Amino acid sequence: MNLFLYLLVVLIWGTTWIAIVLQQGAVPVAVSIFWRFALASALLWLILWGSRRLRPLSLRDHGFCLLQGCCVFGFNFYCFYTASHSINSGLESVIFSMAVLFNAINARLFFGQQIPGRFWPAAGLGLLGMICLFWPELRAWHPALLPGVGLSLLGTYGFSLGNMLSARHQRQGLDILSTNARAMLYGTGVMGALAWAQGADFTPELSLTYLGALGYLAVFGSVIGFGAYFALVGRIGASQAAYSTLLFPLVALGVSTLFEGYVWHANAVLGLALILMGNGVMFIPASAFGRGRRAVAA
Repeated sequence: MNLFLYLLVVLIWGTTWIAIVLQQGAVPVAVSIFWRFALASALLWLILWGSRRLRPLSLRDHGFCLLQGCCVFGFNFYCFYTASHSINSGLESVIFSMAVLFNAINARLFFGQQIPGRFWPAAGLGLLGMICLFWPELRAWHPALLPGVGLSLLGTYGFSLGNMLSARHQRQGLDILSTNARAMLYGTGVMGALAWAQGADFTPELSLTYLGALGYLAVFGSVIGFGAYFALVGRIGASQAAYSTLLFPLVALGVSTLFEGYVWHANAVLGLALILMGNGVMFIPASAFGRGRRAVAA
């Protein structure tokens, strides 16, 4: 079951990046996100009500679900949607794979978990890989590069915070789908409020491309994708579930090559390899590092 959930998350989330690009146009970012999660939230609530799986929460738990909604179903996607105006969707997915490292930092900050020794070589490889990946753009210094990369990193960190909130829910023994439904509903409301404050028109683009992308993101990317991911979090933990992000770039860059004309220059291949290696280091058993230290001590 874990393998099925893992592959499902990789395939779905590896293809949602191009769907986000297909939604770019005249519709404001906050409105696109609002409709995505409004549809997803309505579907998820109908499923939970119909199956009688919706569990009550305390007022305090509702507050944490609101925070989770802002982190996972709101402002993080506002960053990703905005960043897609200036950088390639496949490159966004590569940056998103850094969630593995952010999870280690946040687990230390919020749960007091010791940062493993493998974090530092992993972070170094990841940073070096990012430099290699964006080296042509850095040399040309395109003015839109820095905001795009910065927003993608900010959105990834927001996603990691959402992971911590999901871990908190599980430590409290709360039902994952029930907390997920509330968080998605609250995220939808926050994005709707933001769009209203911006004076945006809530009318979606009535084109086959936009509506098709919206449907895919709502049903597959949100209801099924997040449901499978948070089920993994519940079964194997947030850190191990984040391992699925290692394969997102391979799927997303492959799709980007087909539909966006992404060119695999040597720096990109090297950079992607270093980032994947860095993230992979995070899942080397801690005992391997311990054996290394004991050998040196001997």
